[in-house]
Amino acid sequence: MNIQLHKAAAADDVAAIRTLLSKGAEIDARDASGATALLVATHGNKVNAARALIEAGADVNAKDQISDSPYLYAGARGHLDILKLTLSHGADLRSTNRYGGTALIPASERGHVETVDTLIKAGVDVDHVNRLGWTALLEAIILGDGGPRHVRIVALLIRAGAKVDLADNDGVTPLQHARGRGQGEIVALLEKAGAK
Repeated sequence: MNIQLHKAAAADDVAAIRTLLSKGAEIDARDASGATALLVATHGNKVNAARALIEAGADVNAKDQISDSPYLYAGARGHLDILKLTLSHGADLRSTNRYGGTALIPASERGHVETVDTLIKAGVDVDHVNRLGWTALLEAIILGDGGPRHVRIVALLIRAGAKVDLADNDGVTPLQHARGRGQGEIVALLEKAGAK
C-alpha cells in the first residue's frame, strides 16, 4: 500500500492519496531510494499531491539517501508552490543538502529569482558556507551565467545583507570572481555595496 502512495503522488492523484491514507498507508514510508511520497511528488512538481500529503501531515524535512528533502529539493529546483507549502509547514531552514548547502545556495546558482526571494524572506542564512567553501552569492557568480536572473539574485542577496567580501576557500572574493568572468553588472552591484 505504501508504494501505491508513491505512485499516486507521482501521478498527482489526490483522490488516490486520500483513499490510501484513509486505509492506513504510512504517510512517510520510504521507497528504495529513501524517498517519501511527498519527495516523489516534489521531484515531479506535482503540487496537488504535495499539498494533499503536506496537509495530511507528511514530513517536509524527511531526507532520502542523498540528503534531499521535499523542502530542500523544492528550493533547489525552483518548485515555488511546493516550497511555499513546505515553509508554512515546518521546513527546517538550517537543513543542508549533500553538499552541506542550504536550499538558498542551489536556488541562487540555478537562477530561481522568486525562490531566492522567498527563501530570504523566510529567514534562510544568506551567508551559509557549503562544503565547497561557497555561499549563495559565490555560487550565483561562479556557477551562474551573469545574465539578468543572476544579476537580480545578486541584488537580492546584497539587499538581504550578504557579506560581499566573504571569500571562497582559496581566498577569492565574489568581486574577484565576477571580474574574472566578465560579469559587469554584477561587478557594479558588488562595488556599489562596498566589495573589495
